[in-house]
Amino acid sequence: MEPLDRSTIWPYRDGRPGDFYYQRFAHPTGAEAERVLGELDGGEALLFPSGSAAITALVLAELEPGRTIALAEGAYYGTGELFHLLEGWGLRFVEFDQTGPPPAGADLVWLEAPSNPFLTMPNLEAAAAHPGRVVVDSTAATPVYLRPLEHGADYALHSATKYLGGHDDLLLGAVVCRDQDAAARLRELRGRTGMVAPPDSAWLLLRSLKTLRARVERQSATASELAGRLQAHGTVERVRYPGFGGMLSFDVRGDASRVERSLRTIANATSLGGVDSVLESRRRFASCSWSRSRSRARSRRKASRRC
Repeated sequence: MEPLDRSTIWPYRDGRPGDFYYQRFAHPTGAEAERVLGELDGGEALLFPSGSAAITALVLAELEPGRTIALAEGAYYGTGELFHLLEGWGLRFVEFDQTGPPPAGADLVWLEAPSNPFLTMPNLEAAAAHPGRVVVDSTAATPVYLRPLEHGADYALHSATKYLGGHDDLLLGAVVCRDQDAAARLRELRGRTGMVAPPDSAWLLLRSLKTLRARVERQSATASELAGRLQAHGTVERVRYPGFGGMLSFDVRGDASRVERSLRTIANATSLGGVDSVLESRRRFASCSWSRSRSRARSRRKASRRC
């Protein structure tokens, strides 16, 4: 196993700093984790303290006030909440159906593959033809099932807390860049803003990446089996499962919170991608300022999620 280096400083040599001199800019454990993840996704990887930090850093590095983000409709609610917050700094965002082409005029196209929790897959070919930069959040797919840079994306983004970490014991985000200049800009912003991933979490990620394929393939098999059972269940109205990965969502007749309260072997908890099965109702997040308008149209059918 790779050594864990918690040092915050490294001495200069002949009066010059080396690759590592102050942890806020880089550290050996993080650099090794970035190297391994970069090989998996086919680009240059950078780690951040969380998925939200990775999103924030990428937006700040790519866009100036007055620019527009086209966000996949039905994406993770936290991404939209963050973009709504950034509107106060002069950024704009619009939603669009990611199964079709992105809207004209967008400076940054933000996709999810698949979306969480509606599990739609983006039209990657149409997105690659768009003049704006393309980000694919492939948290739910992982490099096992999708390498977005091979399909024309400029960035692959992960909440590494989920499947990449896989044990519910680390908090990390990652951006994998196709272009070295873009990676350099993002690295500079990361160092200046202090959004550096801690060595302990990076070390745990290194551990987890060794078993990524085995874990994800087993989770996919379990999710596929559950999707079939749910489709045959009399109280389930609809099941959403893209055919791969460990996440699915379903609508039930009646109150989804009753399903949560009746669990015996599955934990009623948030997040996904760990070795324990969890389930939660997404209706509780309908009160978020950004998602309130969507909830009026969608939450009449109370969706639950299992991963």
